[in-house]
Amino acid sequence: MLSTLVNVFRITELRNKILFTLGMLVVYRIGFWIPLPGVNQERLAEYFRQAAETGSAVGRLSQYVAIFSGGSFSQSTIFGLGIMPYISAAIIFQFLMSAWPALK
Repeated sequence: MLSTLVNVFRITELRNKILFTLGMLVVYRIGFWIPLPGVNQERLAEYFRQAAETGSAVGRLSQYVAIFSGGSFSQSTIFGLGIMPYISAAIIFQFLMSAWPALK
């Protein structure tokens, strides 16, 4: 097993792909801890806590969104929303391409 892992790093292309993947994971983890500028983190956390306690529609919606964002929606970090914005943008652009041919 160890010799196989060593052999993987001897192949230049595989080594570059593995190091790139590890580098992207490091970038993601750093971006997960950087808060969004202009957002008061304490007030946001208090708002989500109160909404969850009251059981209002906003509280249920924020809990539902937190499920898809990995529980980090209330932290409002750079990468806290996960892949949801990318998916939404891709869907919107697919609709726009059918309505506006210049986007193709």
